Amino acid sequence: MLQGTKVVIISGLSGSGKSTAIKTLEDVGFFCVDNLPVLLLPKFLELRAESHSEISKLALVMDIREKDFVSSYSEVLETLGKRGYQFEILFLEASDESLLRRYSETRMQHPLGKGQRLSEAIRNERQQLEGLKQIADKVIDTSHYNVHELKAVILGHVLKAVQTGLLEVHVLSFGFKYGIPHEADLIIDVRFLPNPYFVSELRGLDGTASEVREFVEKGKETQVFLEKYLDLLDYLIPLYEKEGKSYLTAAVGCTGGRHRSVVIAGKIYEHVKDKVDRINLMHRDIELS
Repeated sequence: MLQGTKVVIISGLSGSGKSTAIKTLEDVGFFCVDNLPVLLLPKFLELRAESHSEISKLALVMDIREKDFVSSYSEVLETLGKRGYQFEILFLEASDESLLRRYSETRMQHPLGKGQRLSEAIRNERQQLEGLKQIADKVIDTSHYNVHELKAVILGHVLKAVQTGLLEVHVLSFGFKYGIPHEADLIIDVRFLPNPYFVSELRGLDGTASEVREFVEKGKETQVFLEKYLDLLDYLIPLYEKEGKSYLTAAVGCTGGRHRSVVIAGKIYEHVKDKVDRINLMHRDIELS
């Protein structure tokens, strides 16, 4: 057996960013294999063990491109689990709208696209992979990520899960008008706070501007809310760490994701950054409104 090696399996919907994920892990020293037939996985692991190679990080992309994948992955993973192998299953998905746009831009054919419309192929694949999604260790919705953001999320989760097991907090601001981030573990709605959008001199700015921050932070509602919510996070984070959670996404939403959520996400980041091993801040929709 590959002692000390944790195997990362990357799967998910076609067009969701699996190629970016595997290339990202390869760049940081993972031994990577793309489109490995799932029935060959046991033999592949045996051969790697017999080679006495000093592999400490192994990543595999397995998905619906391989005809036996859906019917066989459950039995294969269960068998390997009984032999003592540890797997980190990373499942990537995206909205139908995002997938349709990506296929239109790349002009690639969907693996299930023969004889059916692209929208039908996407829906069919989503249904076939639902079982795998349910058992995945981490599900990432890539709909609103650019390549650089996706790389950061992939590394943030996988390196932490494989190497240390310590908790990383990811603070994310977003706009409800663009959809709820499916990767979020905690979601707080701050649309009850005073909205800088209705102040003419603030409308064109965003939540990183000092004028907008001062406007949002000075409100009594904001001060009371922050006191209560930051206290809640102080209570929850040690419990998540105790439970062994490696990755926590705390999402903050307002209408457009440009003003209030950006300010509050920044306040959360500043409060939490000295309390955890790793933390990052992302404003998903700040350029969209």
